[in-house]
Amino acid sequence: MEHSTEKIPTWALCYLINSDPSGLTDEEIAMVDKWCNENGISVLSTASDQEGESSEPYFTHYPAFGLPTDVMDCNVIVY
Repeated sequence: MEHSTEKIPTWALCYLINSDPSGLTDEEIAMVDKWCNENGISVLSTASDQEGESSEPYFTHYPAFGLPTDVMDCNVIVY
């Protein structure tokens, strides 16, 4: 089991955390599913700071998948 922190696009969080694809296109769902399958993602949750507060969204040119966008740091567990 491996643990890492990944830059996950904010548009994909509802799908990854709650399994809710509302508002996503078939192409976006396929992109997220491909990333999860290729990397063996088992568990994903938003990262928190030392006080337990969730991280804040920020822009990056290098998200875990997709085009440059706003992301949140997320804890990922790979089995």
